[in-house]
Amino acid sequence: MNRREFITLLSGMGAVYGLGARAQASEGPRRVGMLIGIANELEGQVRVAAFKQNLARLGWVDGKNLQLDIRWSSGDPDRAKAHADELIGLAPDVLVGASSLVAVALQQRTRSIPIVFLVVPDPVRNGIVTNQARPDGNLTGFTNFEFSMGAKWLEILGEVAPGASRLGLMFDPAAISRGRQYVASIEDAARPLGIELENLMIGNAADVEHTIARFAREPDGGLIVLPDTATVCHRKLIVSSAAKHRLPAIYPYRYFATSGGLVSYGVDTVDLYARGAAYVDRILRGAKPADLPVQEPAKFELVINKTAAKNLGLDISPVLMAYANEIIG
Repeated sequence: MNRREFITLLSGMGAVYGLGARAQASEGPRRVGMLIGIANELEGQVRVAAFKQNLARLGWVDGKNLQLDIRWSSGDPDRAKAHADELIGLAPDVLVGASSLVAVALQQRTRSIPIVFLVVPDPVRNGIVTNQARPDGNLTGFTNFEFSMGAKWLEILGEVAPGASRLGLMFDPAAISRGRQYVASIEDAARPLGIELENLMIGNAADVEHTIARFAREPDGGLIVLPDTATVCHRKLIVSSAAKHRLPAIYPYRYFATSGGLVSYGVDTVDLYARGAAYVDRILRGAKPADLPVQEPAKFELVINKTAAKNLGLDISPVLMAYANEIIG
């Protein structure tokens, strides 16, 4: 879903308001606590709007027969823990945790309240569930990554910037376990092409400019920015630093491209939020998380920023442009 559709999406919610009166009409409002790993900004608002719209279509309208309590952690572990405690204290019927950080914070604090997680990579390896087909305990949800995407990032960046023979792989060392899996996919694809790879690890804003500036001292460089909390939270700084040092880069989410990044390819996270509403609905109607298998991503999107390409002196091929889901600029 394009963010320019945000206003249309919100207005469309009014059309489904009447459905809510039919859901659990004889009971008081049900309560859902939602903890989101990113900041409360347009991107997050669009995701929440999609979640609420689908809930309304299923008969649950916030402020009518549903009380939706939302907190934003902005990638801060301490804030995530504090908000998790706060939401659990409200005694919700269901909790929603959007990101690995907040899903774990919720999981560590309750083993009884059902939890639906969203945009969580490799939940088995992260210790959130032991089996995706039949998750145990009180959690289920939607994973957002396929590690084979690493090869796709390399392929797309090679088409956009064929002169980039040195690639920096940027990720948070705190996410090293899944970072290694992406790196392995990229290494397998880069090896026969003779492309040199270097791991660029960042943990905070101070790391970003220093790391990119150092990498850019040598010619023919490019960046592959991996998806994790640090790269998402510092995306504007990463994008501006890459542009400043004239490094072509590919990013994992659309909102990197809308922030000025050259190209993005990845999972449609808004779709995951929309699909997550269906699991919340089923749990509110009596389903158990263990009966709901963890779902894989279903929609991927390629976004190209023509203005960023022009500023880097790059010509995007008509074939790639035709393949793109969206072109900016």
